[in-house]
Amino acid sequence: MNKIHPMACVSPEAKLGDNVEVGPFAFIDAHVEIGDGCRILNNATIFNHVRMGKDCCVFPGAVVGAIPQDLKFEGEESWVEIGDRVNIRECATINRGTKASGKGVTRVGDDTLVMSYVHIAHDCQIGRHCILVSYTGLAGETDVHDWAILAGNCGCHQFTRLGTHSFMAAYSKTGKDIPPYAMAGRDPVSFEGVNRVGLLRRGFTEKDVDEIKAIYDALYFQGMNVSQAVEYIQEHFPASVHRDTILEFIRGSKRGIIPKPRQ
Repeated sequence: MNKIHPMACVSPEAKLGDNVEVGPFAFIDAHVEIGDGCRILNNATIFNHVRMGKDCCVFPGAVVGAIPQDLKFEGEESWVEIGDRVNIRECATINRGTKASGKGVTRVGDDTLVMSYVHIAHDCQIGRHCILVSYTGLAGETDVHDWAILAGNCGCHQFTRLGTHSFMAAYSKTGKDIPPYAMAGRDPVSFEGVNRVGLLRRGFTEKDVDEIKAIYDALYFQGMNVSQAVEYIQEHFPASVHRDTILEFIRGSKRGIIPKPRQ
């Protein structure tokens, strides 16, 4: 049984699952699918072409599914896809994708927290269990991999990528990729070590963390350029999930990875 406030505006074409709550003055457009157990609180807006999973909550003032702020957008059908158990806090904005990107969809994965005033631009791909802290802004086609955390007031240039379990310090901005398991900070942004505390909290062992640290020591502090370091790591470190995740990420980087810290 759904609980829709009489002052809410819900299109008859919208598809709502079971036990959905819609608060006063909330707006849900046509071509919207809302999963079971979701709560769309007062004054939240869900525009056209949004699919939302189960048990999500959209807080007052948030806008999901607005057309992209991209001059290449020509009014084509594109989407926002939200996973399960996603919290979208006050005044956050998540824009639809574009045809020009080749994706046509902006995604936010399961169990992700999007805090107040965060902006997720067109065609961004946000993984599972991510945290985007207040006032962070992601330009178009930014990829944030599973378990990454962006602290408050972070800014990401278009096409940048943040690897799995990475951490970006508050007030940082990046035009380079932040590799998996790494901490990034300072201005200009640079590698600040392995995200040791975050990894241990998520079940990584001390041995895992030491392995990752040794790989990054070779990458950043042995006097090699990135290409040389990648080949060195491939040859001198045994194959493992962590090693291969790092190498695959670096080899797939189009913008290059963040540099080592300045002395």
